[in-house]
Amino acid sequence: MNTAPRPLVDRFGRVHTDLRVSLTDRCNLRCTYCMPAEGLDWLPRAEVLGDDEVVRLVRIAVQRLGVRSVRLTGGEPLLRRGLPGLVARLAALGVELSLTTNGIGLARTAVELREAGLGRVNVSLDTLRADRFAALTRRDRIGDVFAGLAAAKAAGLDPVKVNAVPVRGVNDDEIAELASFAVEHGYRMRFIESMPLDAQGSWDRAAMVTADEVLARLGERFELVPVGRSGNAPAEEWRIAGTDTVIGVIASVTRPFCGGCDRVRLTADGQLRNCLFATEESDLRALLRGGADDGRIEEAWRASVAGKGPGHAIGSADFVRPERPMSAIGG
Repeated sequence: MNTAPRPLVDRFGRVHTDLRVSLTDRCNLRCTYCMPAEGLDWLPRAEVLGDDEVVRLVRIAVQRLGVRSVRLTGGEPLLRRGLPGLVARLAALGVELSLTTNGIGLARTAVELREAGLGRVNVSLDTLRADRFAALTRRDRIGDVFAGLAAAKAAGLDPVKVNAVPVRGVNDDEIAELASFAVEHGYRMRFIESMPLDAQGSWDRAAMVTADEVLARLGERFELVPVGRSGNAPAEEWRIAGTDTVIGVIASVTRPFCGGCDRVRLTADGQLRNCLFATEESDLRALLRGGADDGRIEEAWRASVAGKGPGHAIGSADFVRPERPMSAIGG
């Protein structure tokens, strides 16, 4: 008879049930707030976890550590070869499975991914304007993103969430338009405060549009009905009155939710990060390839989470930027 796994708990009593798994650090966009125009030095293929390694680590997380939800990220996870087959293997572990993507390539893969067991998608889209999208991403691909969103909705990858990061003087004049777009198409809109995770190190606190500002802009056009926060989810949510559309606002900087964080992250090269802003990592790939058994890997995982700090400390004198940018960590 199977026994329930012992919870994955840190020294502050937070129970970790949400695992983010980066499948690649590569991306087919070059967003100005994320990386330079020439891209980054991508991981050598040999350093990236193979499918069997990813499945084994997720199995350990589910069966031994009590992880219940897995989000596949990147880079751009749709660039991973054989992704539907990997999704099917992970879905067979009985987890809630989702994926964060830029939407390019989703139109041709949404049905296959849904049939493989993917539950839902988050699609990044910071503007509805083709010229602005091309300037922000250095690629003229907004039509592919719109098509990917529609395909995800049609395939039943619900709720389709659209993630936008408003930046002052760049796209903050589109906050209400993005919400209207979500109402029109039946998507779930989420606005995220920008964070110091760009490769260039040029993040500017003054350019960050705060959650309160986002709500004020939305309040000028819509009546917002508070929904609250679901469990340990990062988004505070409001429903637009007269519609079924839910707007989420993630105030990572101004109202951090570190006290209820239930996440742990695995990079594409097999490094375990107990926080998005962690400055240290645990090398699970070395254990995998060194012949460690499941028990040894479980011990390393628990030790990493046990050492998790109380919060990210953005804005304080103690804050230290992680060496890896967001594209190399996984969202």
